[in-house]
Amino acid sequence: MTGDIEEKNKIEDNKRELSLEDLKKKLEECQKLKDEYLASWQRERADFLNYKKDEFKRIEGFFKYAGQELILKILPILDNFDVAEKKLPEELKKNENVKGILQIKKQVLDFLKNLGIESIDCLGKKFDPNFMEATGEVEVKPASAPASAPASAEALAGKESLAGKESLAGKSAGKDKESGIVIEEIQKGYKIQGKVLRPARVKVVK
Repeated sequence: MTGDIEEKNKIEDNKRELSLEDLKKKLEECQKLKDEYLASWQRERADFLNYKKDEFKRIEGFFKYAGQELILKILPILDNFDVAEKKLPEELKKNENVKGILQIKKQVLDFLKNLGIESIDCLGKKFDPNFMEATGEVEVKPASAPASAPASAEALAGKESLAGKESLAGKSAGKDKESGIVIEEIQKGYKIQGKVLRPARVKVVK
């Protein structure tokens, strides 16, 4: 009788041990599946985030390109304003109707400035191929002094007193005659956020 009970207890203990082993195996399988699902989800999430990033860049690039194309179509209108303004007689520039028309140009320039677009400052500057396009060279000859009659002592004294001022003026004027200096602007150039939108077309000192 006692032997039967002990045998029965052993069978029960074995069942419990088997149940614990099965449970451990199932837990390990669940852990493995969980890790696989988590890794798969993380890969899918990373792929989705990369897709969103690429798509955003593509859309941003499209609108940037479309915006620049539109602006490039506006620039010839500003060119016409510049040409017309240069040819206007001084007396007409004070005309109220003309002022109103030129105000439109200012509004367009303000609009472009708000978009980060500015004209390229080039007159009197050293030629920069990054922002300018040379259309020709101009040979500038130094001005020759006109012949004059013998000067009196008073006139000579006056000339000496002005010598310093004249030498300074000569230096500033001479800078504009240095080789490679922009002497004439044929067509205005524009940049957007510091990058060239359209190079300035210029003539430089030979």
